[in-house]
Amino acid sequence: MKISNVLKVFSLLIMIIIFHSCGVEKNAIVAHRGAWKKNNLPENSIASLRQAIDLKLPGSEFDVWRTADDSLVINHDAHCNKFLIEETNYEDLLKFKLSNGEKLPTLYEYVTEGKRNNKHTLLVCEIKPSEISKERGKKTALKTVETIKKLHADKITCYISFDYEILKQIREVDQKTVLQYLEGNKSPKEVKVDKISGVDYHFSVFKKHPEWIKEAKENNIILNAWTVNEASDMDWIIDHKFDYITTNEPELLKERVKEKK
Repeated sequence: MKISNVLKVFSLLIMIIIFHSCGVEKNAIVAHRGAWKKNNLPENSIASLRQAIDLKLPGSEFDVWRTADDSLVINHDAHCNKFLIEETNYEDLLKFKLSNGEKLPTLYEYVTEGKRNNKHTLLVCEIKPSEISKERGKKTALKTVETIKKLHADKITCYISFDYEILKQIREVDQKTVLQYLEGNKSPKEVKVDKISGVDYHFSVFKKHPEWIKEAKENNIILNAWTVNEASDMDWIIDHKFDYITTNEPELLKERVKEKK
């Protein structure tokens, strides 16, 4: 094998190790719905994802829904322009543009962009609980994982959800991917039993249950806190050495982490 090919293979292996460990350094920054706020970009847009990648942030979070005609799309709320996404065909959603002129992105388009020129940023995929039924949510999860694997992006993606059954469904089909639970009602020991990799709770949950921080570290459970936007809350999380901090203010958090170091 040529030296250049050896170096390419080595670089790829290093990237896989960094991404799949889902937390090499403490207090790694995850841009919530992309890095959108500073430059007034639409949340969950391809532009906000690109900004997070260009900032070389450790992670960028996004939200997935499934339309009535089985298209996987990126949007935070259950509704898009007053249409319930799960009861609307994708073609009808295309009639509405995001504030920067983008169309509502599909998962395929979003992750394809997420792979481009990306050596640093983990794609943190939130699968939304279905507004229609638990079973529909689990099917959406399986379709999401299938799409990401087809794009060969599974090594740079981890999954989060408020629906515990969605995470368990993913674990059944993928024993290695990183899963983090969002709801805040289970201890680190409880999620470990179900082979869930991490707890990704609102920071107030950890302030109410500081013992869970120690418990997570003792059980090798990933610690992530959302959505940490105030400097004082950032400092509290940084001082407790979380694995990840999810924020709408990645530029400010970057400054706080640097100052604390």
